[in-house]
Amino acid sequence: MAEQPAMIKIDDKEYKIEDLSDNAKAQLQGVQVAEAEIKRLNIQLALAQTARNAYMQAFKAALPAND
Repeated sequence: MAEQPAMIKIDDKEYKIEDLSDNAKAQLQGVQVAEAEIKRLNIQLALAQTARNAYMQAFKAALPAND
């Protein structure tokens, strides 16, 4: 059984990656790099938000009691 060619779907139309021009392949690679960077940055953001929440809890615990 032959392997299916790699495809990409853009605006509800499918394209064989092997049929794309070199320029289109380079642009696709740029999109993939950008998507990977967005994913990495979202993970970094989640880590920073978690740290901020932990610092806020520690800060609140360190405040003097209002008696």
